[in-house]
Amino acid sequence: MDRCSSPGTFILVFSAWISCCAAFYLPGLAPVSYCEKGKESKTCLNKVELFVNRLDSVEAVIPYEYSRFDFCVPTSDEKTPTENLGQVVFGERIRPSMYNITFKKDVQCKTLCKKTYKNGDKEQMKKLDFLRDGIALNYQNHWIIDNMPVTWCYEVADETAKYCSTGFPIGCHVSEDGQARDACVTSSKFSERGMHYVFNHVDIIIKYQYGNGQDWDGARLMSAQVSPKSLKHEKEGECGDLPAMGIPTEPKDELSITYSYSVSFMKEEDPNHKWASRWDYILDSMPHTKIQWFSIMNSLVIVLFLSGMVAMIMLRTLHKDIARYNQMDSADDAQEEFGWKLVHGDVFRPPKKGMLLSIMLGCGSQIFIMVFFTLVFACLGFLSPANRGALMTCSLVLFVCLGSPAGYVSARIYKMIGGELWKTNVLLSAFFFPGLMFGIFFLLNLVLWAEGSSAAVPFTTLLALLAMWFGISVPLTFLGAYLGFKKKPIEQPVRTNQIPRQIPEQSIYTRAAPGIIMGGVLPFGCIFIQLFFILNSIWSHQIYYMFGFLFVVCLILLLTVSETTVLLCYFHLCAEDYHWWWRSFLTGGCTALYFFLYSIHFFCTKLTISGTASTFLYFGYTLIMVLIFFLFTGTVGFFACFFFVRKIYSIVKVD
Repeated sequence: MDRCSSPGTFILVFSAWISCCAAFYLPGLAPVSYCEKGKESKTCLNKVELFVNRLDSVEAVIPYEYSRFDFCVPTSDEKTPTENLGQVVFGERIRPSMYNITFKKDVQCKTLCKKTYKNGDKEQMKKLDFLRDGIALNYQNHWIIDNMPVTWCYEVADETAKYCSTGFPIGCHVSEDGQARDACVTSSKFSERGMHYVFNHVDIIIKYQYGNGQDWDGARLMSAQVSPKSLKHEKEGECGDLPAMGIPTEPKDELSITYSYSVSFMKEEDPNHKWASRWDYILDSMPHTKIQWFSIMNSLVIVLFLSGMVAMIMLRTLHKDIARYNQMDSADDAQEEFGWKLVHGDVFRPPKKGMLLSIMLGCGSQIFIMVFFTLVFACLGFLSPANRGALMTCSLVLFVCLGSPAGYVSARIYKMIGGELWKTNVLLSAFFFPGLMFGIFFLLNLVLWAEGSSAAVPFTTLLALLAMWFGISVPLTFLGAYLGFKKKPIEQPVRTNQIPRQIPEQSIYTRAAPGIIMGGVLPFGCIFIQLFFILNSIWSHQIYYMFGFLFVVCLILLLTVSETTVLLCYFHLCAEDYHWWWRSFLTGGCTALYFFLYSIHFFCTKLTISGTASTFLYFGYTLIMVLIFFLFTGTVGFFACFFFVRKIYSIVKVD
């Protein structure tokens, strides 16, 4: 045997490929060069723009715009960066700031603005109460410099390494029992119980690197870090050892908060640190991305070998069955038929609710192709974290443009089972499930509108989504359905009897419900580790970038769903139960049930979300994800079983 074909070598190469795919990404924008004042040009800028993004919290699903917290904001005529469709749908609101930063010009304790709150002014007290509530819920600032997040690095308890977060809190709240978060334990100033301290001063450190004779001039920014502080300013320009700026529950007369900042530039000391890898220090420091690769690879290899064993056992059993059936020559042998051959006259009998099944398969096929191409683009690096909103934009555009496969698959399945209401089928394929998902999304958007959240999609964007749906997706669905209905019906390998065969009484193991519930266990076991990281990135605002690993896990999921569904289908056919149509779809789709149960577990054990609106939003968005996942896995299970049934009944002799 060639050494290169050994299993150990394959596993090592496979592991290396996953690691490379997981870490590979492309910058979202072209690099920008910066020069000192007097040397700027069209290709070399002097001003360093600092943009502010929406504020969010792990304790509340509802994000808010920067201006909602009554911070220092520029005039309305300031230029706002253009946002793509994905950023708008995700609720990212990138706005310009008042921070004036010039390349290589250090600033010490510069006053940004001053906010005053009078006790008798209801409007001002309302703003102060909102700021206090935001501090209590640990809302985080998200700033951007040179298309890179401004990070807040601090030491985590019981760990030697630093954790660099892409956001930093707007303040610190010390509870009545003296408990405080990481932002508060670093300072002894936050000692008063029940007090809310606002971070009204930031020290910004920007590291840069010169080209040194390379193919670009000037300097490029390598990182931007911030250190938030709470300072009760006595006079302007003083940011020394001052007491913390606390916000009392009831200000006696007037409360003034002065916002200030300092900026310092530092040259990057590591010559091997390249601009293309400047995100690495953020991604490597994520606390939940320190995966034990050998443990996960071990579980993946176990799943692969288990799937191979299941396939091998089933193929060997089928081979014996087919050989035995094809050797039956006499009439007496034919009368002694048993197992899955007995139901050959009923196995392709059209199922009940065939209309619903066909449109679910059509929408599931659309989602399947969308997921595949999205993961391919993500593995190539085009949907990296640096390219904000690209993932959602790509998914939406692909879903809209893949209306033709949805209509085609739905029409072919519906015509195969003898459906005659083709107009109803076309309309439902185009509107039912997309309309259901859009309806849930619109209801959640109403809640966000009512809460004044920045995540609320503007009305014009909703109109744009509807225009994409009705103007692109629906016509393509009609086109696909037209092509599907024009084709001849799919011919089955065996004829269907006129009189349905009576199904014998089934044991508890071969009944529909236990088989469907058991069928989702193994596929869910393949994905629950990756599911944790996905949910953590969505609800705990962590950066997700391991798309290569996700792509491999998705392939293993497809393999496991297919083999599990086929295996259970074979057992049911051997028990003379020929109702496999819906059972195959629900067996694959049952993985979504475990997905939903795991989401409940994640909500109860990993998150600290409070409030009725946040809870409603969490389960509303989870419902959309579960529905998409149900159609995805259900479609995979059905077509795996469909091709399996057609194959085994096409190679046996049937009189």
